[in-house]
Amino acid sequence: MAVNINIKGQIEKVNGKELSYREFVERYMEKNKPVILTGLMDHHWKASTDWVTPKGQPNFQFFFNHFGSSKVQVADCDTRDFGDQKREELLVSDFVGRCLQIEGSAVQCNNENGIGNGDSISVPYLKDWHFVKEYPDYVAYITPMFFCDDWLNLYLDNFRMNTYSDSSQQNTEICCSDYRFVYVGVKGSWTPLHADVFRSYSWSANVCGKKRWNVKSCVYNIFDEASDSKYPGFKKAIWLECTQEAGEIIFVPSGWYHQVHNLEDTISINHNWFNAYNLSWVWNLLLRDYSEAKEYIEDIKDICDDFEGLCQRNLAANTGMNFYDFFTFISYFSLANLVLLCYINGRDGSTTGSSSRVAQHLYLNIGSIRKVASAMKNLHALEGNHDCIVDMIKTFEDPRFSKFCIQVGKTYLTIHEQSNLFSDFESASTVELVDLSVFKAHTSQVYTPEDLIKFIDNTVAELGHIFIESSVQRVA
Repeated sequence: MAVNINIKGQIEKVNGKELSYREFVERYMEKNKPVILTGLMDHHWKASTDWVTPKGQPNFQFFFNHFGSSKVQVADCDTRDFGDQKREELLVSDFVGRCLQIEGSAVQCNNENGIGNGDSISVPYLKDWHFVKEYPDYVAYITPMFFCDDWLNLYLDNFRMNTYSDSSQQNTEICCSDYRFVYVGVKGSWTPLHADVFRSYSWSANVCGKKRWNVKSCVYNIFDEASDSKYPGFKKAIWLECTQEAGEIIFVPSGWYHQVHNLEDTISINHNWFNAYNLSWVWNLLLRDYSEAKEYIEDIKDICDDFEGLCQRNLAANTGMNFYDFFTFISYFSLANLVLLCYINGRDGSTTGSSSRVAQHLYLNIGSIRKVASAMKNLHALEGNHDCIVDMIKTFEDPRFSKFCIQVGKTYLTIHEQSNLFSDFESASTVELVDLSVFKAHTSQVYTPEDLIKFIDNTVAELGHIFIESSVQRVA
């Protein structure tokens, strides 16, 4: 190692079976604090049986036989490409062949198409495999309850993210269709220091193998590049380190930089996700990246017919979404939460009945969305926009929204153990769940953040509740 990093902390390890959802929120998610959770990877997961040999090693033969024709991104861990590693697209079968060549890999050539260990080659690492989207009928695992409040993937299961993307391309490509990934790496493969997309939370489950995690800071390789001249004070930074064993899940908070090394041949399942607790992190990242995109092309502002449109297109290309995409996203989520709140109020007559915990969570979500919309308004985001972003009433006619709304509702019923209401949600249409007169009482066309704030406030007022902007209640 070229530098001594200051490792003074260990990431807490907790038995997930002894932790309630409320405790997880209060101790980790709300405080943006990492934790390793044990006891949550069900032995009935197909991934834990099909993908692992009796000796606890990756079953490369299974991947070769069942998923060999899939195209995946494979990183060359020995070759840097700016702040990442050089990648190429390979068939899974070709990736397996490379793994079998790595000296020290746990797997030996055991089929006629495999290649025996030979000369030293670069270390391959299969990353960002959209496995769930590619194999929807193969249920490899069940997302643990702590991580189900996943707005990002719930949304992408029903809608497209990018306003400016080519629709025909969107319909044919799996890439960026969700943020659920499978990673497969041999011993010695690794991921450079980074913070996750959108500054989202992430969870990573080790199906087999062992990883070493270092968390904090902002360079490519903490062991090569940290110098006092290049990064003043770097050696004083306090790092956390942990070893993640097979069967353990790590929760990585928003904005936490981390570098990960596979100490053994390893398979992991990783999700990126965000919700009410870190929605502001997403907006702050977009705002920062927008400012950088705008500054980068400032010199052509006077000769550009649609300078703001170009900034937004560049933002979407660089970050994964732009202001319009994000605003559409929060508008749909605000409507879904309001629909569900209307349903619960109509069922219980108040938020003091059996669904009070679900209602509290919905109010938490609405409060978080309104807070971000207010921040957008104060910065004049989308000010002067003349195109309707979302027509709330027309949205009810979209079958995708009905499906989305029911999925959101079932998520909170699961989290708060209200399974008795499942059948109502599964059998009802969106129109049956809510009295549309509540939404029709006020304008439903949303152009700007100010329109969304008014829509939220008016709808909540119609429900007979006093909405308090700062009320981010703890989920009971």
